[in-house]
Parts: sequence; structure tokens; C-alpha cells
Amino acid sequence: MSSRLIGVGVGPGDPELVTVKGVNALRAADVVVVPVMDSGERGRAEATVLHYAPAEKVVRVVFALNERTDRARREAAWDAAGERVAGLLREHGSVAFATIGDPNVYSTFTYLAQTIVELVPDTVVETVPGITAMQELAARSGAVLTEGTEPLTLVPVTAGAAVLKDALAGPGTVVAYKFGRQAGEVAEALRETGRIGDAVWGSALGLPEESVRPAAELDGAPLPYLSTLIAPPRRDGGRGGKL
Repeated sequence: MSSRLIGVGVGPGDPELVTVKGVNALRAADVVVVPVMDSGERGRAEATVLHYAPAEKVVRVVFALNERTDRARREAAWDAAGERVAGLLREHGSVAFATIGDPNVYSTFTYLAQTIVELVPDTVVETVPGITAMQELAARSGAVLTEGTEPLTLVPVTAGAAVLKDALAGPGTVVAYKFGRQAGEVAEALRETGRIGDAVWGSALGLPEESVRPAAELDGAPLPYLSTLIAPPRRDGGRGGKL
């Protein structure tokens, strides 16, 4: 039988936001892999998984997620992680990989799946969608992501603040991920494009240390790396015609 690798989205951190299908996938898998940094602390994915899967079948695999400068070290960590998961697949047959958010949206799972298909060619890769940070922030803040024919643009600020500024100059809602370390540049781009008034940001969504604040309060101080921003367009307040 073919091995099965299932990427399971476990949401932004609140265990109540894991879908029923996600919980069933975690419980059905022979092994549940959770990514951890090489510093060893428990991440959001692991903390969420432990609400639904027994600790004895949870395997922590180091992905050096905090390595952003040394490419060789990062790739060596990826290779080692891929080999570890490949070994688990060969031994057990069914492995779930838990990732925060959704496995098809800026997820570690994407890269892992590419590696596994090369190492264990007969592996069947599946994904279970998860609630994203932008959905949770919209719910927590009351921000409406889209109306009518408005586009929705998702930008990782790790690509540079200029990419965000270009998006803000366009139509529709703009969502920025991973902008915490460039919070000052993000605030400047919001002001320059006239978007700061209705924009909101949040971090640690669904966790005790959650913060949801108006973007107008950004003062340039660094924020948590996984901070999320929603910048809606200006709307005329009408209804019906946009549907």
C-alpha cells in the first residue's frame, strides 16, 4: 500500500478553530509530526495538536524555522527533516503533518511534501484545510475581508515593504502576513496610501496573549513576527448592489 502524508491545517492557535475533519485526520494518522525550531520550544501547531492527539504519537521534527540568514544551514535542516519524515512514512505508513493556518497558504508543509515525493515516490499527499490568520483577525476585529466584486490581496511582508505598498495602491482589501519586524515601514506605507484609518493588526490570535489593535496605533516598534494586518478599501456603505 502507498504511504499517506496528510497536511492538516490546525488554525492560528485557538484549538477550537480546528475543523472536525482536521481532528479526525490527526486521530486517524499513525503518527502526527509537528514542526519545531532548533531552540526546542513548543510551537503553536504542537500546542494545538496536543488537545486532540495523544502525546505518544506526536513526533517533533526540527525545521530550523528561525534560520533566515544561513542558507546552507537552513537547507541542511530541511534535508534532515525530510529524511526523518520519510523514515516515519516507511515505518508507519500514515503520517499527518500539523501546520498552523492552512497547509496550502505559506505553509512549511508545501516544502516538506516536495521533498517527500522525491524520497518516497509512492506517497499519496493530501491536505485538510484550516482556518487562516486573516479569517481569525477579521472575526476578532469586525473587519470585512471582501464585499461584492472587491479583490483580496495577500502579501507576505518578508518579500519587502515595497510589495505591500504596491498592493495598497490597488483596489480591494490587502492582507499582510509576517510584518512584525517591518512594522514601521508598514505603517508608513499605510499612511502614504491613505489606508491606515480602517486597517487593523493582530498577533497571537486565539491565545491568551492575543493583541488586536487599530493600525493607526503602530509606532514603528517591532511586533511579533507572525503579526497579521488587514487593510480594507474605502466603502460607500451601500448594500445589495455589490452582490
